[in-house]
Amino acid sequence: MVAAAAVAAVAAGAGAFLANNLTNAFGPDSVCDGAVSAAALTDALGSGTVGSKTGGAWQSPSGGALCTATVSYGVFGDSRSVFLGVRQADDLGPYLADSEDRLFAASANGGASGAARDGRAWALLPEGCGNGLRVEVGADGHDGPDAEKLARLAVAAANGLAADRGCGTSSVPAPHALSQAGQAHELNPASVCGLPGFAASGTAVGKGYKEVVNSAFDPLWVCRITTDQDRVAHTFSIGTEPRVRGPVSEKDASPAFGRARWAGSPATDREVMATCQGKPTYFRMDSDITVQGAFPGTAETWKQFLTAGGTAIGCEPIL
Repeated sequence: MVAAAAVAAVAAGAGAFLANNLTNAFGPDSVCDGAVSAAALTDALGSGTVGSKTGGAWQSPSGGALCTATVSYGVFGDSRSVFLGVRQADDLGPYLADSEDRLFAASANGGASGAARDGRAWALLPEGCGNGLRVEVGADGHDGPDAEKLARLAVAAANGLAADRGCGTSSVPAPHALSQAGQAHELNPASVCGLPGFAASGTAVGKGYKEVVNSAFDPLWVCRITTDQDRVAHTFSIGTEPRVRGPVSEKDASPAFGRARWAGSPATDREVMATCQGKPTYFRMDSDITVQGAFPGTAETWKQFLTAGGTAIGCEPIL
């Protein structure tokens, strides 16, 4: 009887050990100050015991704080991690957005809006939580979660933050409709970024320029043009979701082109805003001045981009 009891105790102890190391049976229900549920984290990283470590008040939108969320698994102390942060943007420049990202639009995902790729994702906070606020998620290592899993985790964290702050009318569902990633191809000087009527200058012909373009326009379309040395020469962006950046008062913004107005300092000449289908929409151009590019960054380039880009998103004429 004593031996049998000892065996049973050992078995029970082993079972508890495995349950603790292979599931979250004895772990917390949430991490990152309660903003990320254990279920959302294990959905992205796999089963195990969840935990987190914050570097100060990670929910601050100032941009300096992070939360490291971890799932520990197995009997040898293995673990997987992701880094989460809250960011705030007053323009399109600070976004982790790239032309290879897979976009998910609010209109097709019950209000969830953001972008994802293998290794990273971001999601905007729900409506009613202020514009320009987003959660960014980055995977630790090369075998991290894929784009779909990171998109779900980013949205779950955005919902958690909204609940903690008491903002937003309701949480948004996990995204299910992600666009396809853009593929690099040779630049067509007659239809730059796939926008008919947007033409490059003659210097682009035969110079080995390539472009990668998002396959969707919502929430943040990006076209990146590179040289044959893989240097980014030009980036064109269109923000069609008002939540991507802080609002601009049309009354206080100075005129730019047609009915577009400068969305930032006119001295930078990088971003303008125009109302499209009743919503504020943002157009941005960035150029590397050290690269002799296909566009001079002149008013004519802006006019072509606004006309062709506006047509592509169904905007009323801007010029």
